[in-house]
Amino acid sequence: MGSIEMDKERLTAEMAFKDSSSAVIRIRRRLPDFLQSVKLKYVKLGYGYSCKPSTILLFAVVIPLFIAMAVQLSGLSLNRVSHIWATRSVQLDSLDAATALSGSAVLVFLLGVYWAKRPIPVFLVDFACYKPDDERKMSVESFLKMTEENGSFEEETVQFQKRISTRSGLGDETYLPRGITSKPPNLSLKEARAEAESVMFGALDSLFKKTGIKTEDISILIVNCSLFNPTPSLSSMIVNHYKLRPDIKSFNLGGMGCSAGLISVDLAKHLLKANPNSYAVVVSTENITLNWYFGNDRSMLLCNCIFRMGGAAVLLSNKKSDRSRSKYELVHTVRTHKGADDNSYNCVYQREDEKGTVGVSLARELMAVAGDALKTNITTLGPLVLPFSEQFMFFVSLVQRKLMKKKVKPYIPDFKLAFEHFCIHAGGRAVLDELQKNLQLSEWHMEPSRMTLHRFGNTSSSSLWYELAYTEAKGRVTKGDRVWQIAFGSGFKCNSAVWRALRGVQAGECPANPWADCVDCYPVKVPAA
Repeated sequence: MGSIEMDKERLTAEMAFKDSSSAVIRIRRRLPDFLQSVKLKYVKLGYGYSCKPSTILLFAVVIPLFIAMAVQLSGLSLNRVSHIWATRSVQLDSLDAATALSGSAVLVFLLGVYWAKRPIPVFLVDFACYKPDDERKMSVESFLKMTEENGSFEEETVQFQKRISTRSGLGDETYLPRGITSKPPNLSLKEARAEAESVMFGALDSLFKKTGIKTEDISILIVNCSLFNPTPSLSSMIVNHYKLRPDIKSFNLGGMGCSAGLISVDLAKHLLKANPNSYAVVVSTENITLNWYFGNDRSMLLCNCIFRMGGAAVLLSNKKSDRSRSKYELVHTVRTHKGADDNSYNCVYQREDEKGTVGVSLARELMAVAGDALKTNITTLGPLVLPFSEQFMFFVSLVQRKLMKKKVKPYIPDFKLAFEHFCIHAGGRAVLDELQKNLQLSEWHMEPSRMTLHRFGNTSSSSLWYELAYTEAKGRVTKGDRVWQIAFGSGFKCNSAVWRALRGVQAGECPANPWADCVDCYPVKVPAA
């Protein structure tokens, strides 16, 4: 098969010869090579994140003042350096009591300010992913049969869904809710609530069992679900079911797409900084029942082919006593929002089709928009995580091209030097392929994302946790490892979270891991598109 790339249009043309007289040409969109075109303002933003007030205070004021006081108190002067070096001893001169007292007071005050301004650690105690019952499994063949028998789709759109499903990277053990698989489909509010309850309560029950936490100890609750936002809210549903405390700080995030899980983590981080000695629970899910599309607009049918049932619950803590039992510590969160641009805002859009049927439309510009958001997010994150050598080479290359206008080949930083594990949102096979190419990742690095897409499908904001669970089930996480979670979603948003492993996680350590009964069968070879 031959391939021709059209850079300006971000297209790739692939040609395959069937026989001597016919050929098939496929045109597909691809992500822009975002590491080739970097804006300096995002590099500056990244360095701005790394310059925290407490760090500046420590290195610019506290440490110099401490050195100055040490010199003053010891009576050290330059002409005594050789004597000290020779005798290996320091004799204190008589001290000015007022000077010593005032200097000590200032130093204690500044140390107190640093202590108050220091970053409060956020620990990930544990997490749990929901695994539906086997009766909810839906193979590709069963999905296509259900589509054909439904009667809502024209023959052309049935064939379109067949092509997408066979190339999507999904396997035969993904899950769909009862409301969709019923004959006829029962897309009611009651079924949607039943799906939400089974997913959220299933994940939370597993989390509480793993961590041993009491529900009355939870101070913060954050739930994100993009397309299903009933009244009372999903967070209220959890408060009612588990009888959570009346002063709990609960939040319900809706309409924020597949990257909302990391938005919830970022929100929890800031709330934990403001509320010491607290636990925060984050629940990430998506509801399929009321958002299945029974129309013939191809831009809306993609969601039927790749989105599946799933959810995850995460326990975060700022208690120092939890450090010893926690799995990870949150190091960075970086959020990027491109909603000010009309193309970015409209590329994932819930609307009605020509016949009034509601669905979520994915625009042709999606890959380009995703690439632009990823570029901004990665450029901002780079200064926070890359080794100094990579930052230096990247910065020199950037200055030569942007400021000196030299035609030099851009230096592409090696993010494999910054992270041991990558959890890239399993949004679709094409996006994973392009990200692997742009970040120069190996198949081993991409394995958690590809196998999650194959086993569970696109579970929206919770997919990152199925990927991390896969990495743990394989026994790959060791103490000190760095994990990069990156997701993107409607708006258009791209968000990152960086975690550091506080301890190793052994294969088979947790029987409740959603991969526990099948991880030995993975990785599997995914058929070529």
